[in-house]
Amino acid sequence: MDALERYVEKHTSPEDELLHELDRETHLRAIQPRMISGHVQGRFLELIVRMLRPRTVLEIGTFTGYSALSMAAGLDDGAELHTFEVEDELEAISGPFFARSPHGAKIHAHIGSALEIVPTLGLEFDLAFIDGDKREYPDYYRMLMGDAGGRPMVHSGSVLIADNVLWYGKVTQPVAHNDRHTQALVEFNDMIVRDSRVENVILPLRDGLNMIRVK
Repeated sequence: MDALERYVEKHTSPEDELLHELDRETHLRAIQPRMISGHVQGRFLELIVRMLRPRTVLEIGTFTGYSALSMAAGLDDGAELHTFEVEDELEAISGPFFARSPHGAKIHAHIGSALEIVPTLGLEFDLAFIDGDKREYPDYYRMLMGDAGGRPMVHSGSVLIADNVLWYGKVTQPVAHNDRHTQALVEFNDMIVRDSRVENVILPLRDGLNMIRVK
């Protein structure tokens, strides 16, 4: 962590103790622990939830549960968050932390493909946080916007936040023909900026957040 990152962390509201413990546990037990949202991004997501006051939230990509717990902390009573993870072994980390959190009852954890399961829920989402398989980002967007043959799962005023959209700067460089992750993220970012149904801004927080509002 460089000096600027340390300054940002120091001048951001302190990390909740349970989340701090989850961060340590993730670095001890999970492969690729850098995938965790972490203190600053977690606080950002919590504040967005507090400001928007969504009733129904979708998260694609639970990982070890840090971002889900951060958003759940900002949810009003009676609101709910549906989070999806394809790697079932990660539930051994996230599950106990969800159970220990005073906000855990707001979280509905699903194991499996969001592309397959979300359409079966019959829900409309006020907020969606996309942090799943980067190769599927364009498909997640088509699903939510109703461009994949189903009904739209978002409405005017819904906000979508997609993580890792700068992909370590690779989106600005020539893309190798076999680099499907970068190819999909370039396609996703292009889809958003060209879609007249939405407005967006890319924030250079960590690996980049594409913040999208449905008009």
